[in-house]
Amino acid sequence: MATVTNFLPKPPSHLASPTRLNPFNPYYSSYQLPNFFPRPLRAKPQTRPKLFVPKATAASKTKKAASDERVQQVHSVEEFDEALRTARNKLVVVEYAASHSLQSSKIYPFMVDLSRTCSDVEFLLVMGDESEKTRELCRREKIDKVPHFSFYKSMEKIHEEEGIGPDQLVGDVLYYGDNHSAVVQLHCREDVERLIEDHKVDQKLIVLDVGLKHCGPCVKVYPTVIKLSKQMTDTVVFARMNGDENDSCMKFLKDMNVVEVPTFLFIRDGEICGRYVGSGKGELIGEILRYQGVRVT
Repeated sequence: MATVTNFLPKPPSHLASPTRLNPFNPYYSSYQLPNFFPRPLRAKPQTRPKLFVPKATAASKTKKAASDERVQQVHSVEEFDEALRTARNKLVVVEYAASHSLQSSKIYPFMVDLSRTCSDVEFLLVMGDESEKTRELCRREKIDKVPHFSFYKSMEKIHEEEGIGPDQLVGDVLYYGDNHSAVVQLHCREDVERLIEDHKVDQKLIVLDVGLKHCGPCVKVYPTVIKLSKQMTDTVVFARMNGDENDSCMKFLKDMNVVEVPTFLFIRDGEICGRYVGSGKGELIGEILRYQGVRVT
């Protein structure tokens, strides 16, 4: 079995790393590895504004619209906690909305569409001013602006976003809830070594996407990784590892001299033949083609 530490612990000298940029702006190409903590919530104002239920989401209390049937509306702290417990290790996406917020009204239909296609993800809606119980839930979760999305797994909040658009919502759901795509999910050093060994015979190029849980650029590029994994199944194997998932993953990043994310490692015949650091879709495709031996002009 191939050992990870023996295949090129340092990047080739001709592949220079880009400038380290702001970690929390999704439009930057990458950010520095040590700064991967989630963005803090904004402080609550002195006078708390009233939260409202979005008109686009105001389903009848007696009969929920059929198109919204996979978005579960919760009405209290108790219902919220029970929904998280029931979901177990599934991704849970929670939208906090307000009735007179135009952004809330616009984003909710996209969450409904996602609920229809992402059967392994649970979707919750909290209507802020429905009752004192929902206000209590918003206070407990420190929600003071809407639309606000929180992402949970195993009752642990793993990510949150405020005021995002449809594209970023889709990217977040794919990044944190992807279980069934052609992208191989790696959780430790042994997983990497096993994947390398499995593809020594077929000589497929392995593209290993290394990122972090709260990395905006990692989320931004991941839908492209999923799409490419479906289009290049005959010649390329795509895999992903979050460095901050556990100590084994973080040690792997250090051994591979990964100091910025997202970093894409290109592996063939048990050795790293190159790497690309950044989230540019066109650049990533060009690098993959180059390491496949396709001439790019």
